[in-house]
Amino acid sequence: MTPELLTTLLITGGGLIALAVFFTFVPVGLWISSFAAGVHVSIFTLIGMRLRRVIPSKIVNPLIKAVKAGIELNTNQLESHFLAGGNVDRVVNALIAAHRANIELSFERAAAIDLAGRNVLEAVQMSVNPKVIETPFIAGVAMDGIEVKAKARITVRANIDRLVGGAGEETIIARVGEGVVSTIGSQNNHKHVLENPDMISRTVLTKGLDSGTAFEILSIDIADIDIGKNIGAVLQTDQAEADKKIAQAKAEERRAMAIAREQEMKSSVEEMRAKVVGAEAEVPLAMAEALRNGKLGVMDYVNYLNVQADTEMRKAIGAPVDSESDSE
Repeated sequence: MTPELLTTLLITGGGLIALAVFFTFVPVGLWISSFAAGVHVSIFTLIGMRLRRVIPSKIVNPLIKAVKAGIELNTNQLESHFLAGGNVDRVVNALIAAHRANIELSFERAAAIDLAGRNVLEAVQMSVNPKVIETPFIAGVAMDGIEVKAKARITVRANIDRLVGGAGEETIIARVGEGVVSTIGSQNNHKHVLENPDMISRTVLTKGLDSGTAFEILSIDIADIDIGKNIGAVLQTDQAEADKKIAQAKAEERRAMAIAREQEMKSSVEEMRAKVVGAEAEVPLAMAEALRNGKLGVMDYVNYLNVQADTEMRKAIGAPVDSESDSE
């Protein structure tokens, strides 16, 4: 291979490599597309995006859509939003949808909504087509003690002006649940709620539940209503059971005190019997002492024994007769 041919091949190869690197680094195809669409983006701007580590297609394609839809935007706005971590394509789609629906929405507000973590395109769509939020069964207890369960459907529309900093769907559901519980609880009879379930909707709507939220409540409809437990009867039963246990505990306490008092009385009786036995034991000693000192004669002692024997006989005669001996 001659040196001239080798030099030619090296130059050709280097040129091809340089062209490949150039077309890889410089999005010429994207520049041509923008030029054909009437969006003037210079090739140096695209190179600058590469140097700032911005994907040109993420900027140019949404810009083409915006210009074609009649929305005035520039690459600096889109690029700054991209660098801030926002979704440029979704913001542009939201602007186009708002423009078509005659909803006033600026790029700055749409970008702020997107950076706040909310889906700005879904918010615009919800402004045009309201969303229905269905609550779970919410239980309330009327004054007569009957539990009433209600399920509500809330029709809401996104409020774009309050999307940044406004509360979400969970707050709407919680507030509606609170209103349903308070409305049911204020009724004297659960039948009034069953007869007029629409009064729940009217009462809840008058409380301004959408204040401070990102939505505007259009209507609240009671989808289903049902009877739950008799909470009043359950509470009365539990109270009666508790009173019964308290009464049983007090009766047991009195019984224990009576048993203790009985034992104390038995101990007192035994103590008195011991004293009587002790006193009776002193009688023979006293009589013996009287006999030794001559204060008691023999005949007096014999008379004492006769009286004692007569007393024992009288006790035997007055004792009850055994039934078995009678039958014999």
